[in-house]
Amino acid sequence: MDILKQKFFEKSSALRTELKALRKAHGAQVVDQVNIGQIIGGMRGIKSMLWETSELDAVDGIRFRGYSIPELKEILPKRKGTGKEPLPEGLFWLMLVDEVPTQEQADWLSDEWEKRATVPKSTYKVLNALSDDTHPMTQFIIGINSMQEDSVFAKRYAEGMNKSDYWDATYEDAMNLIARLPSLAAFIYRRVYHNGDHIKPDLNLDWAGNFSHMLGI
Repeated sequence: MDILKQKFFEKSSALRTELKALRKAHGAQVVDQVNIGQIIGGMRGIKSMLWETSELDAVDGIRFRGYSIPELKEILPKRKGTGKEPLPEGLFWLMLVDEVPTQEQADWLSDEWEKRATVPKSTYKVLNALSDDTHPMTQFIIGINSMQEDSVFAKRYAEGMNKSDYWDATYEDAMNLIARLPSLAAFIYRRVYHNGDHIKPDLNLDWAGNFSHMLGI
């Protein structure tokens, strides 16, 4: 089990125990009143779920795990040497396990996504079979769906995976998809707007840097 998955397992296990206790002790507690206007308005202002990862305040703006964007720019790891902006890897780590990662942990995640970043040749074949003027988002969705054959969750579900293990397979699929999406999106962008003149990835760059490189920015 990798270091991030281990942390996620430990955190989620503790939260699961906490939620069971909360439901047992206060399951019948009323937390909100709902009127017809709120329902017609798309559930506006209704307290309807537990949500810890972010909150949007009309005055302070959005916060991720309690931190504002200016605060995140200060505390999250940056690319060693030349980095001025926080790494997406650091924000992902924070969102997943509610801990600000160290530089070493963010660098580990960069390396881990690099290892998982290979898009199947069959996906590129599917995309190249589409018309050049197919909308980029349509191509993106088709590309993602074409990788379903690599889904860890789908394979283990077909084998009778226990519900208690859903999180594990979901984690693997999420990590694989996040790692692959920059290559997929860049391929589509260069295909549509640069006549298929693609740029190979630079394995010395972080996740966002490599994405920008493949776009040609």
